[in-house]
Amino acid sequence: MSEHRFTVNGREVRVETDGSNPLLSVLRDELALRGTRFGCGTEQCGSCMVLIDGEPAYSCSREVATVAGKSVTTVEGLSNNGALHPLQQAFLDEQAGQCGYCLSGILISAAALLKRNPKPSRDEIMQALDPHLCRCGMHNRVIRAVQRAAGAGP
Repeated sequence: MSEHRFTVNGREVRVETDGSNPLLSVLRDELALRGTRFGCGTEQCGSCMVLIDGEPAYSCSREVATVAGKSVTTVEGLSNNGALHPLQQAFLDEQAGQCGYCLSGILISAAALLKRNPKPSRDEIMQALDPHLCRCGMHNRVIRAVQRAAGAGP
């Protein structure tokens, strides 16, 4: 057990845990941030995506020791003082979720995409979201929601 310091959703945190524990477990169990989901545990579904220093990363296989001094953003960190992120609002407007299990990871990857490319093409959106599995078949609505958030959609 050792202390690990990093920033989560703009707030510096310190956790006392084994450095080899998955970041996902620390976020969910130690910090009570349960929006990030455990899906497969093998970087195959994207449900566990978070931003680490602004880049999407799998948290299921990432050891917590590797984020020391870094900034982690979870889906809870996308909103600003209770106001939904434009992506979150667009997903609601497009009804781009059914069970919702995959959405936290999809929102994270979409937020990273829009940050680096505010007006992505449909192909760029599809490429950015390719690592994500949605078993409910909401892909078309998800793409429309990202287009809406970028100002290119309905």
